[in-house]
Amino acid sequence: MKPAAQLGWRAGLISLALFGCLLLVWHLATAPKQSVENARAAATSSASAADDEYAKLMGKSSSSPVKTSGFPGLAQMGETMRKELANPFYDNGPNDKGIGIQLGYSLARVGLGFAIAAVVAIPLGFLLGMSPLMQRALNPFIQILKPISPLAWMPLALYTIKDSSISGIFVIFICSVWPMLMNTAFGVASVRRDWLNVAKTLEVTPLRKAFLVILPAAAPTILTGMRISMGIAWLVIVAAEMLVGGTGIGYFVWNEWNNLSLTSVIFAILVIGVTGMVLDLFFARLQKLVTYTE
Repeated sequence: MKPAAQLGWRAGLISLALFGCLLLVWHLATAPKQSVENARAAATSSASAADDEYAKLMGKSSSSPVKTSGFPGLAQMGETMRKELANPFYDNGPNDKGIGIQLGYSLARVGLGFAIAAVVAIPLGFLLGMSPLMQRALNPFIQILKPISPLAWMPLALYTIKDSSISGIFVIFICSVWPMLMNTAFGVASVRRDWLNVAKTLEVTPLRKAFLVILPAAAPTILTGMRISMGIAWLVIVAAEMLVGGTGIGYFVWNEWNNLSLTSVIFAILVIGVTGMVLDLFFARLQKLVTYTE
């Protein structure tokens, strides 16, 4: 077995072991304690009778299952996951959509905002990397705007755009543009001088030089910036959708919290994490494809 394959096999075993330990700790932490439950049952029998009477007055059956309090156990999470994944694309109105539909809205917003940011940031990064004069001229504006939290733009976006969905796309654009811009400028400026001198000797036009010399050399750095931008965008969209509401995975989390469904909140968190991992692996694969190794 090759060393790389052996290392991957061992890493997989360790990951499975850690996952099993996590599930075991979760199960032990949420397992019902029989002695405590028996003591409570003996002390609250009169309260249970009063609850039954109240349920009858409210038109509810006293034999209906009682919603347990506290952190959900593995059985509850398994039931919620089975229910959500059985029909992820149902649509019963504005406040009742499946996890698949909500995830699709979020991915669409992230994809559109990210694409607009790439169209703006990559050409501008080429300009900054190839022109020290423009880099010095625009650097003060970049340094002022870059540290501003993307969510700080949300009130201004809502006031000017007056559309929550487009405002979310604008916030994704704002948070995605800076890593791509800075990494593109750095990658272009770091291209080996020997290659540029050869292109100059051969009298290659600036456009051909940008596409045939600079772009292949700077591609790994550009993809790194895009990978960072996607990670930040996926973080920001959840918070943005919690603020503006309507649709999206962030709104799904907030809506389920308002419904006091902690199992659905945890399930949505897992979906967010898995989706973010898939997006990161996609850009990591692209970065590996454009990286030249001797």
